[in-house]
Amino acid sequence: MKKYLILPLIALAFSSCATQELYLNITRPAPVTIAPEIKSVGIIDRSKPTDRTKTLDALDKVLSLEGADLDSIGTLEAIKGVTEELEANDRFHEVKLLSKLEFQASSLGRLPAPLTWDQVEGICRENGTQALFALEMYDTDTRVENAGGALAELSAGNIRGALHLGPMETLVRTGWRIYSPANRAILDEFIVAESIVFGGRGLDPVAAVSGIIHRKDAVKEVSRKAGNVYAMRLIPYRLRVNREYYVKGTSNFKTAKRLARLGRWDEAGELWNLETDNPKRKVAGRAHYNMAIISEINGDLDNAVTWAQTAYASFRIKKGLHYVRILENRRHEQEVLRYQEER
Repeated sequence: MKKYLILPLIALAFSSCATQELYLNITRPAPVTIAPEIKSVGIIDRSKPTDRTKTLDALDKVLSLEGADLDSIGTLEAIKGVTEELEANDRFHEVKLLSKLEFQASSLGRLPAPLTWDQVEGICRENGTQALFALEMYDTDTRVENAGGALAELSAGNIRGALHLGPMETLVRTGWRIYSPANRAILDEFIVAESIVFGGRGLDPVAAVSGIIHRKDAVKEVSRKAGNVYAMRLIPYRLRVNREYYVKGTSNFKTAKRLARLGRWDEAGELWNLETDNPKRKVAGRAHYNMAIISEINGDLDNAVTWAQTAYASFRIKKGLHYVRILENRRHEQEVLRYQEER
């Protein structure tokens, strides 16, 4: 699995008079968790339409430089996109494109019924894979907006007509499932949508957009990108979050505020720690809450939870309860992250 060096980027922003906001980057688990023992995966295509479902949009047929082949080309690119990302991800030892297996979609524009587990187990057994990535759906939907204005006059033999500008949007939708036969679980079911917008000229709206010579290449590029995007669901990601900490109560809080602005968080934490024994319960509670903040900044989520719990339970700092829930959720996510990164 790709790994990222996560730096605790911290920024400040003003909030209420008693508190101030800070921003920091945290690492979230990948949206999809695959058991660490799964090292070999296969990729199959179930999106090929049957004769009954070959109801391709008439406009797509006219506009596509490759006609009805555009979806087939896009499908191959979407699979290439997933394959590239999975091969670049050291999470797997082997990624197999099972192109000899032929499936046909029972419907277009939506996900079909899942494969049966007998089918999944048979495919994995015959191909030596432990899980299947299935492209369950591939669909392009094209819409043209007729600008309607005569921009110029064209002459083609005896034919004269108005030159139209026709903005066109092509929406590429890919639907994926991940099958795990070991526990008979569908690990993920997700649709990725990407759009392309064009403009063109012609004697009528259809002729205008059919003259866009780069449409096929663009659909290929967007389809591959959709495959890349889907495979990235197996990779942890960074998220910027905000926190509030107290800046008023005693002179130590004011000094700590200035130190925090300078990025000297450990020194600020030392001053907050001194105030945890303040005889004024409100001040001591705020200090406990701030100690939870500095603990999270330093990556010590266990201590952060303890400090926040005390701030709420012993000193009635209302923000402490909400913060406890945030920290406990982060602690659970850290466990998921560790599991996802097992080899």
